[in-house]
Amino acid sequence: MERVPEPRTNEERELLLGWLAFHRNALAAKCDGMTDEQLVATSAEPSDLSLLGLVRHLTEMEYYYLTQAIAGGPTTPVYCTDDDEDADIVGLTAGIAQSSLHRWRAECDNADGQLATVDSLDARASGNRFSVRWNLVKIIQEYARHNGHADLLRERIDGATGE
Repeated sequence: MERVPEPRTNEERELLLGWLAFHRNALAAKCDGMTDEQLVATSAEPSDLSLLGLVRHLTEMEYYYLTQAIAGGPTTPVYCTDDDEDADIVGLTAGIAQSSLHRWRAECDNADGQLATVDSLDARASGNRFSVRWNLVKIIQEYARHNGHADLLRERIDGATGE
């Protein structure tokens, strides 16, 4: 899989969007080449985390902190519900792997579309009233943290290491 390089700029918007692209790509690389069964494997017991669970969780984060935050309107989680707050991570089956990966990519595209409508990182996101900058930094740190989990999960599944 072709890797997105670390951003090499001091321009803030390019820098933040570059790190977002880098971390999205890092997660995609951790999932690359995995079977659907491997994607749902919980390889670090007793944790319920799987690579697909991380993808689904980050789909929720993309929606909440970028798509919905910028666009505003009612918040309807992608997977989680009041009755099942962990539906993004727990109880996953191989049969949902490809549709979940597709949904994650679609949400990344939705988020990018919303980001393209914003002229200033100082603008207030109408969905959560924080600045667009705050929401971008939040999602980047979510990816950075969870990509560390993805590193460990992937290594436990097939021994692959590296970014």
